[in-house]
Amino acid sequence: MKRTNEPVFWSLFGAGGVLSALLGPILILITGIVVPTGTGMPPDAMAYPRVLALAQSWCGKAALLAVISLFLWHAVHRIYHSLHDLGIHAGAGAAAVCYGFALVATLATAYLLLLIGF
Repeated sequence: MKRTNEPVFWSLFGAGGVLSALLGPILILITGIVVPTGTGMPPDAMAYPRVLALAQSWCGKAALLAVISLFLWHAVHRIYHSLHDLGIHAGAGAAAVCYGFALVATLATAYLLLLIGF
């Protein structure tokens, strides 16, 4: 039987899908509706010092990295497999571009989160 790396990408897709299904609507509600309109939260709930404090803690860095990277891996995997539905039979080159982009963006996110400091 031929060995493949597809289970790795499917697991990242599944984890990103679950995370986006559970946290995506909440993030949209909080950052897109509740905070801008000022209903239900104090006005300084998303103030810069508070968000910076979140991004400077280890727990906050891990949460931000997980949300950003898993959302990205989920989207890239969905795009790659949607190419077939559009009649574009993507080969190894398209897989390398899609998954390579997700890998580079994940590494860039981790690097930028480390640059923020502690």
